[in-house]
Formats: sequence, C-alpha cells, structure tokens
Amino acid sequence: METEKAVSESEELPKTIVRRVVKDKLHDCSPDTDISVHKDALVAFSESARIFIHYVSATANDICKESKRQTINGEDVLKAIEEIDFPELIGPLRASLDEFRQKNAGKRVAASKSKEEKKKQKAEEESGKSKKDEGNKENDD
Repeated sequence: METEKAVSESEELPKTIVRRVVKDKLHDCSPDTDISVHKDALVAFSESARIFIHYVSATANDICKESKRQTINGEDVLKAIEEIDFPELIGPLRASLDEFRQKNAGKRVAASKSKEEKKKQKAEEESGKSKKDEGNKENDD
C-alpha cells in the first residue's frame, strides 16, 4: 500500500540544494568531523524550510495588502520576518538583499548601456540606408 504524498511536487524544495545547504552548515559548525545526515532528516529539513517559506510569504502578503500594493518586495519580507519573531535574521538578510541590489544595479546599468548602443547603431544603419535611398533616387532621375 503506497502512502499519499503530503506535498505536491511543485512545492517540494530541490533535494540536492537542501542537502548541500545542510551539509555546508554542518561543516561550518564542525569542520573537524564529517557528520552524515539521514534521509528522513533531509526530508524534515526540506519540509521545515517549505513551511517557513509559506509562513513568511503569507505574512509578507498581509503586509503588502495593508500597504495597498499587489507586489511583495524585499522590505515586506524583512518586515514579515521581524513580525514572526526572527529579528536575528534581519541583519544577515538585509546584507544579502543589499548585495543583491548592488549586483543587480550593475547589471541594469550594463543592460541600459547595451540597449542605448543598439539603438544608436540601428539609427546609424537606418540613416545610412536613407542616404543610400536618396542617392539611388537622384541616380534614377
């Protein structure tokens, strides 16, 4: 008799990522010992993380709705984490969010420059075509 899955596959966290995060953290805590993690422990870690994500998401969604917005932003998540009594996570999360924003800002600047260069190139190509067309018209006359 097969037991029914409690969670749909679309909600499961990738097992390899959960395993890597757990093993990396355990290695950081005890670099001298190689701690193995039983399969049911990985399932428990994964399920705990999934439930935590749902809880934070629902709380951030409430904060977003209170602000009469439809898009949850990073600040909503930070406020949600504070609201559910995990203030010790705010510092590291804010640092990660700031780092992400800095990297993203650099990408946006590069993308913007690339877009401008493409527009300029296209305009030059089009102006070159118009001059050719004008020259061809004069030769036809």
